[in-house]
Amino acid sequence: MSAETLFYFSLTVLPLVFTPGPDIMLLIAKALSRGRNAALLANLGILLGYCVQGVLAALGIAAVVAATPWLFETMRWLGVAYLSWLALSMLRSAMKPGPQFEAPHSNHGLVSQGFLTAFLNPKGLLMFFAILPQFMDAGGNVAIQALSLSAMFVFLCGTVYSCVLLLAARVAETGTFTATKRRAVDAAGGTLLGFAAIKLAVSAR
Repeated sequence: MSAETLFYFSLTVLPLVFTPGPDIMLLIAKALSRGRNAALLANLGILLGYCVQGVLAALGIAAVVAATPWLFETMRWLGVAYLSWLALSMLRSAMKPGPQFEAPHSNHGLVSQGFLTAFLNPKGLLMFFAILPQFMDAGGNVAIQALSLSAMFVFLCGTVYSCVLLLAARVAETGTFTATKRRAVDAAGGTLLGFAAIKLAVSAR
């Protein structure tokens, strides 16, 4: 695959990467309330989720899911349920007074949280299914091209998300991020995740 193709693909997907969504909101919330290491673990899970979606796209499974109504709907409602649970968890956290950072053991499960946030959003699979083919040569090795484009997408996500979480963690480390501000961030994040779940629930196939 040519460098020119990867360049134009990057220009196409960068706006999607920068657009705030459940993944970015999760990273900001974890960085502010639990610190840099917790956010890095969540980011690892998100990137793993996108890696799996990229492999599925390369294998053609994304096309099967998109073309099979009941499979798509099952995945969509799993995504709705998980985002709703995540939103409620953050809203509950917002109602509890507490320190800026939670106990270290609370970092357990952050990789799986990030993974599910990315993987259980069927729009991610549709992105791989709808955008990737536009940059692929039908005469070449489709699987290798899909993996190459997916790897570029994951790289862009990793770069942008790492910058976002490190900035948020830096804000928390300055000591100006109080428990009250943490609760406000959790409330905002939970609300946005709730809206994301509602949007996903009512979105047309």
